Amino acid sequence: MKERNLLDQKVALVKSIQNRLSDNLGLITMGEEEGDDGIVKEAEAALADLLIESEKLQITSLLSGEADNNDAFLSVNAGSGGTEAQDWAQMLLRMYTRWAGQHGYKVSTLDVSEGEEAGVKSATIKIEGEKAYGWLKTENGVHRLVRISPFDSNARRHTSFSSVSVSPVIDDTIVVDVEEKDVKTDTYRSQGAGGQHVNTTDSAVRLTHMPTGIVVACQAERSQHKNRATAWSMLRAKLYEMELQRRADATNAAHGEKTDIGWGHQIRSYVLQPYQMVKDLRTGAENTDAFKVLDGDLDRFLEASLAHGVQGEADSAAPVAV
Repeated sequence: MKERNLLDQKVALVKSIQNRLSDNLGLITMGEEEGDDGIVKEAEAALADLLIESEKLQITSLLSGEADNNDAFLSVNAGSGGTEAQDWAQMLLRMYTRWAGQHGYKVSTLDVSEGEEAGVKSATIKIEGEKAYGWLKTENGVHRLVRISPFDSNARRHTSFSSVSVSPVIDDTIVVDVEEKDVKTDTYRSQGAGGQHVNTTDSAVRLTHMPTGIVVACQAERSQHKNRATAWSMLRAKLYEMELQRRADATNAAHGEKTDIGWGHQIRSYVLQPYQMVKDLRTGAENTDAFKVLDGDLDRFLEASLAHGVQGEADSAAPVAV
């Protein structure tokens, strides 16, 4: 019923656009025949608004992957460079958190490893809301920052790197089989705020999938049991995202396309000095207001990367063997 309601809404929206298009074209014809410029201008303004609405609907239609409707796990990892890179990782984390808040999504922190002086070494958040994964799935890759370092007494320009990883939260419609014997479990004490219980018991859980080397961790709850369940959900999400990427790579190879996205392959550059510019290296999308982007204004880049990266995806939701 949920899926049917969503489809009914989509069909109703398309029919509404068709009807309004026909009505306004009719008004323009009538206005021209009667010599009424007011009616013509009013109908033309309505058509301009309809064009904007249709373009937004076209972008939304690109979110048709099998996991695009799901919530998302988003992880940020600082690259080499110590405090500089860790501060940049925290800036990215704030950027995505602000973007999510602007779109009415719920954000919860699952795991954070604080930097020694500032920033974070790594962090994982969960973003809950309609099509959260669909919007964010193209953010996987390395993000590069160029700025005058606030940590350099000589005010020199520094370049920092951090990687972003996005995985879909697995629901009941997707099955990912993981052998428990392939997973190493470690427990440890949580870091940061959380009260006496959190900091004095081994409530945090880290899982390592031995065949792939994937590591996930959760310290959001006081209960080790809850953290373990969340960590398993994160691991399945990572393995499922890996399978989606494998399929995409196979499709790209079949079409003779090369799309390297991973550590060492930058997807976006953020320059704060000597000028301001954020540029997506895959699509060419740009914004000269870098601080606005870092404050969560990402829609232009997300829409461009979705339009650029649309490929034929397998519609099958068969279990993924790991």
